[in-house]
Amino acid sequence: MGLFDSLRSVLGLRAETDATRDADPEDLFGMSTAYLTMEAELDFAPAGAAALCFASVDSTDFAETVDEVEAILEAGGEETGTTYDRYEDDHGYHWFVLDDSDPEDLVTSVHFAADEFIERGYGSRLLAAVFGFEHVRDGAHAYWIYSFRRGRYYPFVPTGDHERDSRREFKLQSMFDGELTVEDDERYWYPLWPDRPDGHPWE
Repeated sequence: MGLFDSLRSVLGLRAETDATRDADPEDLFGMSTAYLTMEAELDFAPAGAAALCFASVDSTDFAETVDEVEAILEAGGEETGTTYDRYEDDHGYHWFVLDDSDPEDLVTSVHFAADEFIERGYGSRLLAAVFGFEHVRDGAHAYWIYSFRRGRYYPFVPTGDHERDSRREFKLQSMFDGELTVEDDERYWYPLWPDRPDGHPWE
């Protein structure tokens, strides 16, 4: 899949060089209303999962930061029921994958995790927050991806084997520009291809 090239060029070094707006973890709360619009206007229901992707640093302090993020997620999960899994993908990127049927809990958990990285001085290691949706009739997956290096969201609707539904992506852009801080430069709408056609980018 093209995950490595996507993260490296768009969510990584090139995006940092071309950044036009600082990332703000408060942007993530925009997804709280976007969830409602996605379902009411477009029949895309929350998939019950979201993910935070980050690049690691070989240091004791960073390892302690990740442990602290896990502790925050565990504490929050005791109240909300949100569960999480942490893993490293084939390209060396790290993910916190969150599961919860309540989209508000997912948004809050991703925000808390991202904010802890930033508070500990590792905001530059954050790459993307990914929020998943599934169409209630045809089962298509759609994602809003927040690029921390660009400080903006962009839509991603994969179809088949490494193809994407551009029509739906442009519709999402037009509908949510204003509700979300949407990336207007389509060069940065890079795909995060799943390993299988019906999978999620973090799988």
